[in-house]
Amino acid sequence: MAMSGLTALVTGGTAGIGRAVAIQLAQDGADVIVHGRDADRGASVVTEIEAAGGKARFLQADLGAADDIKRLAHEAGDVDVLVNNAGIYKFLPTSDMTEDLFDLHMSLNTKAPYLLVQALAPGMVQRGHGSIVNISTLAAAVPTKGTGMYSASKAALEQLTQIWAAEYAEQGVRVNTVAPGPTRTPGTDAMDADTLKAVADTTAMRRIAEPEEVASAVTFLASRRASYITGAVLEVAGGRPAIG
Repeated sequence: MAMSGLTALVTGGTAGIGRAVAIQLAQDGADVIVHGRDADRGASVVTEIEAAGGKARFLQADLGAADDIKRLAHEAGDVDVLVNNAGIYKFLPTSDMTEDLFDLHMSLNTKAPYLLVQALAPGMVQRGHGSIVNISTLAAAVPTKGTGMYSASKAALEQLTQIWAAEYAEQGVRVNTVAPGPTRTPGTDAMDADTLKAVADTTAMRRIAEPEEVASAVTFLASRRASYITGAVLEVAGGRPAIG
């Protein structure tokens, strides 16, 4: 099992991509720490993992509060794999974006991963191995209407990926990013057929991703199978359609 003997912390691990990542890491043998805000949803993920023979526990924390982030890192203990998945997105034009929403995007999407890396990477360095995978978005590279603050906060995370990769490479710690395109969520499930088709048609494959497809890329980069990959931004976005 590719992750046997390793402990993985997945933020935002109670739904969507995070849930799929937590389940797949456990299937690969990792002891998984599922982070989230909703204890009931966290318990559901832990139960699913344990029913399949895996190991998991739930930790609740508010990633908008620095003290809670530090508590999360402390309670997690020695972490070999950190998946910075939790985040927020509000699609609004600049004229409608409030200062509070600006701060919230930067706090959850950029500052929280920064503080977790700051707290957990030194332990990885001390043990001589570790893997960090940040979850970004295709919108960080492709200008998309209404995604200004979301895209900017994730672009900052991608830049930090490059910096951390260079900073920790010689100490045995790899840092990579997965940038998903449109992915099935409760939000897409609520779309009407025409809207969903329009979203799907922004990809060359003409369909949106399942969370498990994105999770497969995350678990690969997190594992020893990607031992010579660091500083990469891997798009999991179904390809880009040609113009014309």
